[in-house]
Amino acid sequence: MAFKYRYGEMTWPEVKEAAARSCVALVPIATLEDHGPHLPIDTDLLLCASVCELAASRASDRTVLVPPINHGYSPHHMDFPGAITIGPHTLIDYGLDVCKSLAHHGFERILIVNGHGSNAPFADIIARLCVVHTDALAAAVNYWAAPGVREIAESLRESQPVGGMNHACEFETSLYLALRPELVDMQRAVAEYSHRPSKNYWTDLIAGDGALAMMEHWSQLSRTGVLGDPTKATVEKGRALLDAAANGIVELVDEMLARMSPPRTDHHS
Repeated sequence: MAFKYRYGEMTWPEVKEAAARSCVALVPIATLEDHGPHLPIDTDLLLCASVCELAASRASDRTVLVPPINHGYSPHHMDFPGAITIGPHTLIDYGLDVCKSLAHHGFERILIVNGHGSNAPFADIIARLCVVHTDALAAAVNYWAAPGVREIAESLRESQPVGGMNHACEFETSLYLALRPELVDMQRAVAEYSHRPSKNYWTDLIAGDGALAMMEHWSQLSRTGVLGDPTKATVEKGRALLDAAANGIVELVDEMLARMSPPRTDHHS
């Protein structure tokens, strides 16, 4: 049986019914920022929202898809035209208000799905605060870290093992090609590895990060806005990555629904 899963398309009785049948509310969050000379500035937003859309369509009986939070934390990208950045406290307050609203309407499970690296700590904080301030269980995940994505990405990777999938890279460009190929200018795609990684300071969407958490201004790390090799991107890779990410989000939805939380115990008395 097919269920309506797009939150914004529901009537209020339909929202009430979805909450009553224990749906997980998916909350995509991303940003608008430069993605090299070949990708649109909505890359993070389109990829995250599309992964969530596909996941929700595959689990329409147990998810609702909330319209995405479009803007995120991107002050380090402001040297490149296009970025729109939201202050850290504004972002946390905004995301928490969205989650508190969902909890108020009866959604007991909320999954924040992040599509922008620098949003990650804030998405984590939003989920933690939601648990503290409501009766809902909230969690956060970067869509590229969903179960199964790393294995597929590594099997398809042609760029270098660390740093080759970073920003406007083989990974992101492949996904965009699978979704909106007419907006990707592959003739302008360039490989760039100028971010000067060191023993403990390096980053890769799939391989993970080094021990040192640090973010310099993007113009200090890249001349073009690219970190990685988008010239290795293909539509076929993008379709496989999209499928894996959506399946991974569905797995997380089912895990959250299966988790039973015992009552709290106040040990002061």
